[in-house]
Amino acid sequence: MRISINDIRQKKNKAEKIAAVTAYDYSTAKICDVSGIDVILVGDSAGMVMLGYNSTIPVTVDEMMVFCKGVINGSKNALIVADMPFGSYQSGLPLAFLNAIKFVKLGCNAIKIEGGAEVAPLVQSLAKKGIPVMGHIGLKPQTSPLWEGYKVQGKTCETAIGLFNDALELEKAGAFSIVLEMVTDETAEKISQGVSIPTIGIGSGNKCDGQVLVLHDLLGLYDDIRPKFVKRYAESHSLFSTALKNYVNDVRSGDFPNTGHTSYMARDELQKFEDYICALNNKRKENT
Repeated sequence: MRISINDIRQKKNKAEKIAAVTAYDYSTAKICDVSGIDVILVGDSAGMVMLGYNSTIPVTVDEMMVFCKGVINGSKNALIVADMPFGSYQSGLPLAFLNAIKFVKLGCNAIKIEGGAEVAPLVQSLAKKGIPVMGHIGLKPQTSPLWEGYKVQGKTCETAIGLFNDALELEKAGAFSIVLEMVTDETAEKISQGVSIPTIGIGSGNKCDGQVLVLHDLLGLYDDIRPKFVKRYAESHSLFSTALKNYVNDVRSGDFPNTGHTSYMARDELQKFEDYICALNNKRKENT
């Protein structure tokens, strides 16, 4: 049975924390599901991870719909949250509602919107219309690169207060949880203590009610990108590259496929086929 919004809300301040992961396709969603993941966030980071964009900014709603559909088809248990990409909600409620409905009708259980107090009225309007919204404060990948780059947030009293108030506004607006990205441990702890809804951290220490990481990061699918806040649970890049090199060598040498990977005709059927080819060749010779 699929995890519900209420199930996630009830994990607030519990010893067993929320385990979330960002994934983008059918195959990895199936693996996440059998691993006991609570939340699969279909992040707009798919633009960088799956499409090779330099940032999340170019990602479109249509592209996100494709990634979401794969995850929906692969997951039967986890709560599925769709990232609303840059430009899909900033102009106001009519466009935001239209795009949010697309994700909900597709099969997503909730949407995620970046921003604090400035998007609280939008979050409130969507929540009142029955659309569950996950907030996202701290580092905001859709806009932070435009202003200051990828930097830790909440390092000063002033910025910590701003983030704390953002969280309160999102809670008041009806968000069911909040992602805290690259927020200092102390600020994340105070926010988590100050709101009644679950906080899910990424690079924000272990005081949050849960954690989320990009699947490709925690599996080590990159050999050149190693964020400080990521714990690698596998070194898949070297594993996959070694496997592919072995495949290339086997194909080039003729060692693959061998008899164990090959299907054969029954002898009598093969004889009929060979007789047909022989007769066909003889006919061709007669016509030349």
